[in-house]
Amino acid sequence: MIPTHDLLVFAGAALLLVLTPGPNMLYLISRSICQGRTAGVISLAGVVLGFFVHMLAASLGLTALFMAVPLAFELLKWAGAAYLLWMAWQAVRPGGLSPFAQTTQLPAESPRKLFAMGLFTSILNPKVAIFYLSIFPQFVSPAQGSVFWQSVTLGMVQIGTSFTVNLLIALFAAHIALWFRDNPHWLRAQKWIMGTVLAGLAVRLALEQRR
Repeated sequence: MIPTHDLLVFAGAALLLVLTPGPNMLYLISRSICQGRTAGVISLAGVVLGFFVHMLAASLGLTALFMAVPLAFELLKWAGAAYLLWMAWQAVRPGGLSPFAQTTQLPAESPRKLFAMGLFTSILNPKVAIFYLSIFPQFVSPAQGSVFWQSVTLGMVQIGTSFTVNLLIALFAAHIALWFRDNPHWLRAQKWIMGTVLAGLAVRLALEQRR
C-alpha cells in the first residue's frame, strides 16, 4: 500500500500537471468555446480514455523495468526532477500566454469524432506520457507490494484529478476566459505560484531515496 502522505503529494503533482497548459487543456478549451459544453464533455471522455491507455502502459512497463533493472529508479528519478523543473520554467517564462489566449477556432464535429479526437489528443500528448514514466517511480516501492497495483492506484488518482479539473474547464471555459481577461493580475500570480510549487516538488523528488 502507498502511504497516505505520498498519495497526497502525488495528487498535488497531478493537480499541477492538469493546471499546466498542454495539448489536452488547449483542445478542451477550444472545443468548449467553439462548439459548446456538450462537445467539451464528449471530448473529455476521449481524453480520459487516453489516460487509461497511458496508465496501463506505464504500469506494465514499470513493473518489468523494476524487476529487470533496479538502478533504473535513479535514472527515472532525475528525469522526473528535470521534467518538473522544465514545467516550472514554462509556467513563469517571459512571454508565456494564458491557455485561454491560445484557443483556436475549430469546426463543429459529430460526437463520435469529438470522442476520437479527444482520445488521440490524449494518447499522443507527450506531457502525460513523460509524467507517468518519470513521476510514478518516485512514489512506487517494491517493498510496499505489487509495483503494478501501486502504479494503477497512482494512475486512478491522476485520472480522477484530471477528470475533475478538465470537466470544470469544459463546462466553464468561456466564463473562465472572460474572467482572466478582466483580471490579468490573477493570471500572473497563478503562474508564479505554480512555478514555485513545481520547482519545490522537483527538489523533493531529486532528494528522494529509494525505499
